[in-house]
Amino acid sequence: MARTINTVTVVGAGYMGGGIAQSLALADLQVEIVDVDVDAARKGLARLLTEAQEFEDQGLYTAGSTERIKANLSAGRTLEEAVAEADFIEEAVFESPEVKREVLGKISAHARPDAIIGTNTSTIPVHVLVSAVKHPERFLTVHFSNPAPFIPGVELVSGEATTPDVVDAVKDLLARAGREGAEVADTPGMVLNRLQYALLKEAASVVEEGIATAEDVDTVVRTTFGFRLGFFGPFAIADQAGLDVYGLGFNTLSEAYGERLAAPALLTENVEAGRHGVKNGKGWTGDFDEATKAELIAYRNKAYARMGELVRELGPAPKGKK
Repeated sequence: MARTINTVTVVGAGYMGGGIAQSLALADLQVEIVDVDVDAARKGLARLLTEAQEFEDQGLYTAGSTERIKANLSAGRTLEEAVAEADFIEEAVFESPEVKREVLGKISAHARPDAIIGTNTSTIPVHVLVSAVKHPERFLTVHFSNPAPFIPGVELVSGEATTPDVVDAVKDLLARAGREGAEVADTPGMVLNRLQYALLKEAASVVEEGIATAEDVDTVVRTTFGFRLGFFGPFAIADQAGLDVYGLGFNTLSEAYGERLAAPALLTENVEAGRHGVKNGKGWTGDFDEATKAELIAYRNKAYARMGELVRELGPAPKGKK
């Protein structure tokens, strides 16, 4: 039988936990926040309501959003009380295995045996934390990104014992909150931070080698492939550029940098199989007939033009002083 989450307790009323709680309350779920003590949770609630009104005044939330959040978001009970009847408990405390294990132990000791328990860890594998949780079949990573009110993607990581109905219930919850859940394997860093950290590491190497300044690296990223990433992932971008072109590019890079930047086997296999991307109708992400090609190109062009308009409208981001 399908499970539906209606009541949520978020443990941790800080920036991430508060943003998660605010987002779910805005989706008309009954949400309670708790923190190290009742007073801290109440202060967190006051901050979230003030922040919501600021978002509404700025046009980032629709009119009436603050009142909706106020009606659905509460604080004022202990952790033990707040988790006792919740359908779903999301742990969002400090990114430390020891701290998270302690909090997860308290949650699972007082939650209903069938309550779903999620952790908002960004790098720690499920298998490191799961032994702190009773009934591990109801435990998984539910990783929101910062800032939670505005970033739609959520990583879902199951443990060995996590049951499919638990994942389905969380996906349904996320869909109702206007979020997209992506299932990934239980590995350190998962997908988001493995890719994000890899980019930062290579960017730092570029600066360390004197190839470009940090400012110029940021300019290259945000005005080129960063422009595309709001609409397409790396596989879809490669399909549009041409997989055979990528293959040739990797030849140049591997000659300069060795195995670190050699062509991935998956790319080579696609090229050898005659899959060159959108241009020949056979891509990494699927096959494209002429109508689909035209639709994709039209969407791409419109997306990038609109992105350009938005960037010009907002102007440059504020920068720190050096």
